[in-house]
Amino acid sequence: MNQLNLRKFAVPSLLGALVALGCASTNPSPQLVDARRAYDQARMSEASKLVPARVYTAKQALDKAEKAHKDDAGSFEEKSLAYIAERQAQLAVSYAGIAKAERDMKTAQATYDQRQQQALHQAQTTAARAQNQLASQSSELEKERTAHAAAERRAAAAMASLSELAKVKEESRGTVMTLDGSVLFVTGKSELLPIAREKLDQVANALKEMGSGESVLIEGHTDAQGADSANLALSQARADAVREYLISRGVPQDKVRSIGRGEQQPVASNDSPEGRANNRRVEIVIQNAQQAAASSTSPRR
Repeated sequence: MNQLNLRKFAVPSLLGALVALGCASTNPSPQLVDARRAYDQARMSEASKLVPARVYTAKQALDKAEKAHKDDAGSFEEKSLAYIAERQAQLAVSYAGIAKAERDMKTAQATYDQRQQQALHQAQTTAARAQNQLASQSSELEKERTAHAAAERRAAAAMASLSELAKVKEESRGTVMTLDGSVLFVTGKSELLPIAREKLDQVANALKEMGSGESVLIEGHTDAQGADSANLALSQARADAVREYLISRGVPQDKVRSIGRGEQQPVASNDSPEGRANNRRVEIVIQNAQQAAASSTSPRR
């Protein structure tokens, strides 16, 4: 090949090499590409809101690398500044992560503190409510104790007044008050005498003071004179008369029973006037629930 032909091939090849060299010299270095990518990631992330100063520092570092590329593409300065810019962008992302963690921690702490305050408030409210309830219960208990003590005093006073009215004794069947039949009734009759009404008024008041836990059994008794059937009927009529009068004076009807015993249960001999007088009697038996149940076989009138 002659010299002329060599020149024909050499000139285009040289031009191509120069063009390729020129293109290569204007392309960004791999370091600058990485720096641009790192900055874009930082700019698009929460770092822009959480650590904007760090993102701005990364932008300044990238601008320096871009300028170095423009002034001397592919130079050592471009690569060095691009490396710094990439690291600044990465630092911005890292600091954003720290800032986010701190923010989340503060939010969690605030939520915890709020819940603690709510729990404390609820506990205090519950404790105050329980204390008020306890105070109310204590007050009610004290009222009950006071009322119970007052009821006991009234019952004792009522029993004392009954003792003044008639003979009172304690038996297994209850507290027995004995009223002389001659004071209550005309001989052979079941109509109450005026003086009997006065006595029974006091008896009714005493029974009402004793409270609702007690019940009353009224028993009529006669002496042995006359026919047994007549005496039984008379004793029943007298017991009924006393019962009806006590009910008319406010003693609860369901708390009062009456029964006639006739001459069956004498307390003295029927051979003497004194003994027969003692046998002509009305007994008012004040019973508690157990005593009333034991005598429940007796008919209620």
